Amino acid sequence: MNIDISTLQFLKDLDQNNNREWFTDQKNRFLKAQQNAKTVFAEIHGTLQKHDEIESSKMMRIYRDVRFSNDKTPYKAHFANSFSRLGKELRGGYFIRIKPGESLLAGGFWEPNKEDLFRIRQEIAQDATEIKAILKDKNYQHYFGGKFESFEELKTAPRGFDKEHPELDLLRKKGFIAQRNFTDAEVLSDNFITEVDNSFRALRPFFDLFSDILTTNLNGESIL
Repeated sequence: MNIDISTLQFLKDLDQNNNREWFTDQKNRFLKAQQNAKTVFAEIHGTLQKHDEIESSKMMRIYRDVRFSNDKTPYKAHFANSFSRLGKELRGGYFIRIKPGESLLAGGFWEPNKEDLFRIRQEIAQDATEIKAILKDKNYQHYFGGKFESFEELKTAPRGFDKEHPELDLLRKKGFIAQRNFTDAEVLSDNFITEVDNSFRALRPFFDLFSDILTTNLNGESIL
C-alpha cells in the first residue's frame, strides 16, 4: 500500500479551505484519505516491529486543539503517526508526517524530561566521543545529514556546565532528533515505505547508545 495522490490532494485542499463548513462537506474525502494514511502507517509499524520493539503506535487526530494556540484553524493539514519504543529499557520514538511539500520522518528524543536531559548532558560533558561517532556514521550521514535537530536550544551552556566546553553546541540542545525530509514525489513512489524503514534502521546505533546512557550512571552501572 502506498500513499495515494488523492490523499495529498485532499491535504492541499484542506490547507486552502481550513474551516468546518468545507470539512463537513468533504467528509467522505477525508475518511478515504485518512484510511489510506492509516494503512500506510500500519505497514510501517509492521516493518518497525521486525527490527525494534515498539510499545505503541498512535495516529494523530486531525482536529487541532486551538485553546492555547495563536493559529485558530480547526484542522491539521497533515497526517502523522508516532511509534514509541519499549518503556524504560528502550528509550525514544519514531515519527512520520505526511504533508504536501513538507513530509518528513524523525526519530529520537523530542522533549526529554529534565532528568533524562541532564543525564545526556552529563555524558556529553564527560566524553562525547561515542555520540559524535554516531553523527559520523555513514548511514546516519546518508539519511540524516550527520546532525541532530533540536526544536529549541539554550543561548549558552546549561546551568552547572562549563560555558567554554568544546561540545557546547551539543550541551545547548533541549532535544536530540534525527530528521529526514521527503518530496511529494518520494512520498508517492512505490519504494516510500522501504525508504522509511531504511531510515529508521539507520537510527539504531543512535537509539542503542542513548538507551544505554539513560539506563546507566556515569560509571556505566545500571540504574533500572
